[in-house]
Amino acid sequence: MRSRKKAGPLSATDLEYFKEQLLRKRREIFRNVFEIEGETLKKSRLDASGDLSSMPIHMADLGTDNYEQEFALGLMDSERRILHEIDAALERIAQGTYGICEGTGEPIPRARLEAQPWARYCVEYARMVEEGRIEGEL
Repeated sequence: MRSRKKAGPLSATDLEYFKEQLLRKRREIFRNVFEIEGETLKKSRLDASGDLSSMPIHMADLGTDNYEQEFALGLMDSERRILHEIDAALERIAQGTYGICEGTGEPIPRARLEAQPWARYCVEYARMVEEGRIEGEL
């Protein structure tokens, strides 16, 4: 069992704690995505069924429905990106590199990991990536 191994500034207990936080967030996102997909597909099936009783009468209502569907799709895309980051963080735990900034090689402060357990960069480096001063993926 690797739980005794220490990676960077984090103890085995810390790593186990963050792994559980990541897995909990992963389950939460999966539930959210399935609910959003279910609602979006349900509306799409009603539209495709030819049942005009659920169709909006006014063009503004149709625009609202389209906006809601676009919003739901954007939200699902955002959630899927976070899932990708969570999976990458779980892999870093397995490899023993979790909690180390991928840009600087320095430890990521615990407060940052508490706020965003899937963080791959320290705040300063993430800010530089966001501002375009450094190449990187957020």
